[in-house]
Amino acid sequence: MYDFSDDILIEDTFLRDGLQVEKRLFSIEEKLHFLTALEAAGVRRIQVGSFVHPERVPQMADTDALFERIVPKEGVVYTALVLNKAGLDRAMAVGVRHLSISVSASETHSRKNANRSVDDGIERILPVIEKALGEGIAVRAGIQSALGCGYEGRIDPERVSEIARRFSDLGVNEINVADTAGLANPRQVFELCTRLRGEIAPEVALSLHLHDTRGLGLANMIAGIEAGVRVVDAALGGLGGCPFVPKATGNIATEDAAFACEQMGLETGIDWKALRALVAEAEELLGRTLPARVSHVPVPPWERAVEEKA
Repeated sequence: MYDFSDDILIEDTFLRDGLQVEKRLFSIEEKLHFLTALEAAGVRRIQVGSFVHPERVPQMADTDALFERIVPKEGVVYTALVLNKAGLDRAMAVGVRHLSISVSASETHSRKNANRSVDDGIERILPVIEKALGEGIAVRAGIQSALGCGYEGRIDPERVSEIARRFSDLGVNEINVADTAGLANPRQVFELCTRLRGEIAPEVALSLHLHDTRGLGLANMIAGIEAGVRVVDAALGGLGGCPFVPKATGNIATEDAAFACEQMGLETGIDWKALRALVAEAEELLGRTLPARVSHVPVPPWERAVEEKA
């Protein structure tokens, strides 16, 4: 059923998607601590923050300064989210070499999130992507609400395909399909990813951004892997949330995703066990238990014996 020929790249979004809705502001020192620990655990791509208006997303106000403080580790990609030219200019000013640049496939979500229609959003973002590519920046073009909208429900797959084809024609490195509201199911993920895989340029990677609103996040990840996806977003501890669905939980957890891949014989390079203590630190700072699973399950006796021997 599964193709085991390639490893899986898990991009951790704790510092961006995870923190952006939190009321407690994390200092640059705290963010750097988590970033360093993620590196040490083997995370190879980290979404450090977003270059958005600081008044709209106060948690991201120090993204510029944070990038200036990073001491790059070999083999790790440091990326950020950009939504317009102003954000791109800020990212370029601090030397960011990998960016996520996205639009929504949902009319209602697009108007509420960006105050413009989907078509207008696409026309405004294409020049931003072209400029970034022209500067030699690796671009992951994202499609928000591609697998369902918290306002509209189902999104026409043809609309998603249309956007993906336009991104592919620009020569982006990767196209990210986002289940922004966490409404997708495994069959839907498999069918859409299979369709897109056949419509975009073969050299363009396809990735998934999954939320676990209805408990299907990991199942959706596995369905995507079965369809050929080799890049998946996750967040330490499953932190994050969807502002469009009441009581929605966050992203799939990085350690859960890495654990699931390990159990299936897929290599991520991430030591998910090393992330458990980091989850505990995040929980102490936030004052609540995070939704991650393996971080809260005791190590079985047979595995504990192996760890003690090592």
